[in-house]
Amino acid sequence: MIDNEKIPDYVLRCLWSYDISELDFGRHKNLVITQVLNYGDWQGVEWLYKNYSEDDLEQVVKKPRRGLWFKRTLNFWLTVLQIDLSPKEFDNATFR
Repeated sequence: MIDNEKIPDYVLRCLWSYDISELDFGRHKNLVITQVLNYGDWQGVEWLYKNYSEDDLEQVVKKPRRGLWFKRTLNFWLTVLQIDLSPKEFDNATFR
């Protein structure tokens, strides 16, 4: 279980619009992973891999939440994780 009190600043910066005291890093892992992959740096990615499984990350990228992804970021992680999305899924996942 991830302790909210020990979340590093470089991860918290990715979650600026959320009330951290209300966030459950286990239950809200899809949101946390999406935000860190979208807005974080390599330090944040390393933190993700230490706190979540690679399968967790792959599932978030395979089933991206609607309208939350930068196009370039989602494309990067699809390439890195060797995941194919339909053009419609990709378009729905990205915001304009």
